[in-house]
Amino acid sequence: MPASSSSERLSLAEVGAIIAIVLIWGINNAAAKVATEVLPPLLVAGLRFSMAALVLVPFLRPRITAWKSLGLLILLGGPIHFGLIYVEYWLADDLSPFVVAQQMWIPFTALISFLVLGERLPRMAVIGLVVAFVGVAWMSLDPRAMRDGLPIVLGLMAGLAWAGSTVLARRMQGVSPFTMQGLLALVTAPVMLLGSWLFEDGQVAAMQASGPLVWASVVWAGLVSSVSATALLFWLVQRRQAGRVTPYLLATPLVSVAIGVGLMGDVLTPQILAGGAIALAGVGLVALAERGLRAGVNVR
Repeated sequence: MPASSSSERLSLAEVGAIIAIVLIWGINNAAAKVATEVLPPLLVAGLRFSMAALVLVPFLRPRITAWKSLGLLILLGGPIHFGLIYVEYWLADDLSPFVVAQQMWIPFTALISFLVLGERLPRMAVIGLVVAFVGVAWMSLDPRAMRDGLPIVLGLMAGLAWAGSTVLARRMQGVSPFTMQGLLALVTAPVMLLGSWLFEDGQVAAMQASGPLVWASVVWAGLVSSVSATALLFWLVQRRQAGRVTPYLLATPLVSVAIGVGLMGDVLTPQILAGGAIALAGVGLVALAERGLRAGVNVR
């Protein structure tokens, strides 16, 4: 099916897909926190991608010439990104601040695209970058958020790695998203399991102590988030320009924050709330600038 015009109103199916992705990813952040409170973080990542690989590998159709670029993409977007992500889930006291920090991958992507690919960086995107960094800094300086200073820094590093993989993905012509996702899972699973074996202990006892909620969280990450949400996203971007969809996905941390506050005991001080809102507003400006740029609109 040809891609829909970016000026057309989103169909009910597209709106439903966006809502599903936001809910799946928002719940997955909380599920990862639940899992890493019982299981070692690298083990959780290894189990997640083992399940994803079992589903995705049969669909691999690797006809690839740029193996070096693909290898770097997989390294950044797989072991580095998710290794950092799951360690930060394990370290963090509160879910909310570092989930907001993770969204910085969108401004990082715009910045790397400008520096590496020479893509245009509209004035709105520059303003958004500055606003987003100010918001994260202000949020992080709150005394309660400072307890999670290391997880917030790891979240920024993970976002930078994911941005790098996103930029590389733009250059991978002729490689299907499912092939990239399948190879990423196939590589990430053994690397994370090896890392768990080398650097973690008590894995067997932790798995024996894990209840149904913990295992449901791992299955949610491996099958629902890594496979189902990704499939929906790929379906959307095949129909629409990515910039047409990205701004709506910024609702994801709002779902995670609601779960963190309502069910997991997170405390949102006025400074954390203000900083988080400023950061997301900045990220939103970058996403909207990207949307306008892809549509050929003057966003300066």
